[in-house]
Amino acid sequence: MSESTDTLIEKSYAKAISYTEYRTLVAQLAGEGKSTGPDQSEALTNYTQLNDRRMKRWDKTLKFNEETVEKILRVDRKITWLVLTESWCGDASPALPVMNKISELNSNISLKIILRDENIDLMNRFLTHGGMSIPKLIAVDDATGNVTGDWGPRSKAATILVEDYKREHGKLTAEFKEDLQVWYNKDKGQSVLNDLLNLL
Repeated sequence: MSESTDTLIEKSYAKAISYTEYRTLVAQLAGEGKSTGPDQSEALTNYTQLNDRRMKRWDKTLKFNEETVEKILRVDRKITWLVLTESWCGDASPALPVMNKISELNSNISLKIILRDENIDLMNRFLTHGGMSIPKLIAVDDATGNVTGDWGPRSKAATILVEDYKREHGKLTAEFKEDLQVWYNKDKGQSVLNDLLNLL
């Protein structure tokens, strides 16, 4: 018999790491020419190194306006944001720093990170169009243990860009992925932020 989603979430907490620990892990792997996950390849290493640099930049430059900060501070119930990701995931590099900054502002919001490929059973409960797309954030109410929502792998605004491109070209090209990162830079984390504020 398969385990309930609640049980899988509960078990994953024991393996979860903080954002700081995740950043240390990604930086270490980038330095060693490796990535998270069972598959090791030059491409995944390159993405890991790229993401390490991107997250470093996002951590430094991310800004929230006063209204946003006030909204985050108003959250008065304990919630956990459990995020499935991997070091090589391009959509995670702009999203995780936003999640971290939100959780840093309000101690009621706890951010826990787990690796997708070590938590396939849980990942399979939160597929996107049948795919194991990451990052995937699962919002859990600490008092009840209930899942109150999920988010990912990218913001609504970025999803529209991706789906339009796929419709026109059949698949995502390396050029498009670069263009998407440029878009993320211009967006400055705001579209991810707006989606996540709706989860609160």
